[in-house]
Amino acid sequence: MSLAEVATATGLARPTARRLLLTLEELGYVRSVDGAFSLTPKVITLGMSYVASLGLWDIARPHLEALVRQTGESSSMAQLDGSDIIYVARVSVPKIIALRVDIGTLFPAPQTSQGKVLLAALSPEELDATLMIPSRSGLPRYIGQSRADLDAELTKIRARGWALADEELAPGVRSIAVPVRDGTGTVRAAMNVTVHAADTGTEKLLDQHLPKLLRAAGDVSADWAMWQSRPHHEVRAASETQATS
Repeated sequence: MSLAEVATATGLARPTARRLLLTLEELGYVRSVDGAFSLTPKVITLGMSYVASLGLWDIARPHLEALVRQTGESSSMAQLDGSDIIYVARVSVPKIIALRVDIGTLFPAPQTSQGKVLLAALSPEELDATLMIPSRSGLPRYIGQSRADLDAELTKIRARGWALADEELAPGVRSIAVPVRDGTGTVRAAMNVTVHAADTGTEKLLDQHLPKLLRAAGDVSADWAMWQSRPHHEVRAASETQATS
């Protein structure tokens, strides 16, 4: 939305709306491009409105649930938020994993399979700018990994289409991730399968779980593209009908 549109929609004077938007941009909840303002994934920390607006959770949930039934392992979807990933959808299984993960959880992107997939989709300039942003997750970055190592790994990920994180985020946590694309083919999110390293080896993760994950992510991408092609008024009308039924 433009500044004028925001001021009109909120009933605020333009100077007031501008001050609020600049504050939200500084806090990371809003980004501006060519004079237009849009929400960032950080607003998930305030609630589920961002996910609902994109249709991500409704689109991903049945595919995540089906994938979890097939693998018996937890599956999540995340997007980039600065140099971190932020979880926007998740279906878990009752297994003991070293880290608690909920919608809105932040982790440093370079140490996660989903983060590596998302970083690999960036241009060199975007990657440099992203990695310059301090992590807000509270966890250190680049444990045992230099920038040169990361660049080499991202090159491999671009070529093969998936990323592996083998106990890089925490001991006992192993995961594999693949991209989720929108209707233009742009990587907008990443989808993973997470296992306990003591129970599931890398070979099983690649041979058995990766093919299922690729199919599920492809289905989410196809459904997302279809959702994006629908008129926005149709989507709002459908959600309002569900809310009143």
